[in-house]
Amino acid sequence: DVETEEQLEAQLKAAGNEGLAVVHFWAEWCEPCKQMDEVLKVLGEDKKHLTLLRVEAEKDELEDVTEKYGVSMVPHFIFVRGGKVVDVLEGADPKGLDQKISKLMQSLPAAVEKKEEDEEVDPEAEKKELVARLEKLINADAVVLFMKGNPGEPRCGFSKKAVALLNQIEAKFGHFDILSDQAVRQGLKEYSDWPTYPQLYVKGELMGGIDIMQEMFESGELKTTMDEAAASDASDIKTRLTNLINQAKVMLFMKGNREEPRCGFSAKVVKALDGTGISYETFDILRDQTVRQELKTFSDWPTYPQLYVKGELIGGCDI
Repeated sequence: DVETEEQLEAQLKAAGNEGLAVVHFWAEWCEPCKQMDEVLKVLGEDKKHLTLLRVEAEKDELEDVTEKYGVSMVPHFIFVRGGKVVDVLEGADPKGLDQKISKLMQSLPAAVEKKEEDEEVDPEAEKKELVARLEKLINADAVVLFMKGNPGEPRCGFSKKAVALLNQIEAKFGHFDILSDQAVRQGLKEYSDWPTYPQLYVKGELMGGIDIMQEMFESGELKTTMDEAAASDASDIKTRLTNLINQAKVMLFMKGNREEPRCGFSAKVVKALDGTGISYETFDILRDQTVRQELKTFSDWPTYPQLYVKGELIGGCDI
């Protein structure tokens, strides 16, 4: 996450002429932004010369940045090479994002891409990488629907029906547009031994396609399963946060780390703690959006840093 305009410019400069930087302007309230974050994360895997950056569009300190790049809606992406914006994408469009990144990466200097034609591809290694990627996507949320299009704009009748069923029972679910990625589209069929889409996964396990979803809906089992998954997910998050809070006698949840705080408030608390000589550990909330968001609810404290002693919240910078 970018905290200042200076930091953003430094990152874009570091990408240089031989790399591509993709900047995602996002907002906390925007659900499509969260989906596009996951898509961007997957698209950026194993791309050495691709820099991914996030800018909170409504953050006061970054107002000049959003104005500079003409951001009027979120999600909003800019593609930068050699310090210049070479392309722009507005809205939640996974397929468009994939196409733009692929096209721009292919235009990078041949020396950077290093496509060695004589290099042999190991089919087993390639398959192993795809399986690992599929498992990440399947477990990205407690409930994940692999569909054509997205919940706001399904691209086939069966996907539209699946979304309608889940919405009727007010289920919370993640999704992945299989039209945006042919490797996932074909690979998941083999992985799940299920030849069609949509496919519904709960806690990493395949429930089935639209026919099974319809049967589960009519019997009431779909709502029960979704409710249990939501409760289990909440329990898992609570357990994880409890473990993190008790990881050390004194724990500081901050932006950045002890050696390199990423905001003035975090730096101020680190300086104060270092001055006491006490032993403490830190957790960088910029590295984990789930912890960053859920800890606010868990602690009923809306900002960072947050200081805990023996598992109890002491407070933030002012306290």
